[in-house]
Amino acid sequence: MRYAAIAVLVAAGCSPALADNSEELATQLANPLAKLISIPVQGNYNSGFGPLEDGEQVLTNLQPVIPFSLNEDWNLISRTILPVVWQTDMFPGAGTQFGLGNTTQSFFLSPARTVNGITWGVGPVLYVPTATDELLGPDTFGAGPTAVALWQGSGWTVGVLANQIWSITGDEEDEVNASYLQPFLSYTTKDAWTFTLNTESTYDWIDDEWSVPANFVVSKLVRIDGKLPVSFFGGVRYWVDTPEGAGPEGWGARFGFTVLLPKDAM
Repeated sequence: MRYAAIAVLVAAGCSPALADNSEELATQLANPLAKLISIPVQGNYNSGFGPLEDGEQVLTNLQPVIPFSLNEDWNLISRTILPVVWQTDMFPGAGTQFGLGNTTQSFFLSPARTVNGITWGVGPVLYVPTATDELLGPDTFGAGPTAVALWQGSGWTVGVLANQIWSITGDEEDEVNASYLQPFLSYTTKDAWTFTLNTESTYDWIDDEWSVPANFVVSKLVRIDGKLPVSFFGGVRYWVDTPEGAGPEGWGARFGFTVLLPKDAM
């Protein structure tokens, strides 16, 4: 979730004042709890599904992040993941599907101020059955806790995000009991390049199986029309562990862009 995707860079002029904070914006983008509206569009190519390992998938996640200031001490950050999925031959006879997957909606209550570069957030995560096909997601509503903690300093970001989802509606065949763990490490340079390494591990407690893709992604923040900041990214992923006979397997790719909406771009 077998080739390196090359980030597309857009050359755009910008004023010195805007250029000066590009590194800061790129660093904020590495922080899931940053007080910054962002709209990532994240594409993922995966292959090797099914017992014949001939299934393919293009998974595009729409991931708006919207922070709200509750008061001087606390922020509430909304993070949404809405998948748009194309897939084929996921198992013999499955055919091809295209449509929406299930939505994951997280809310993090987070301190407004960091302490020694450390910040954290906790809250609920909701699993909403928005899938347009039964092969794109189980017909169940789920919920559980989520948390994130991280440290930032000298261009580095180190942290971990986790959640646990249990289904609370739906039939037994659609039951969900899954844990998600995402440790991440990134470094942002003075000229707003960011290099990120993470894993996105999911453990299915019902089938006792792991799905573990490791991702290495390079991103560059640029200015469109000299003002609007956009981060373009591309990289590779490798499936360290997947359900036996189901996949995916081997190498994949990650690519996309993130639109940022700081005050100077509004």
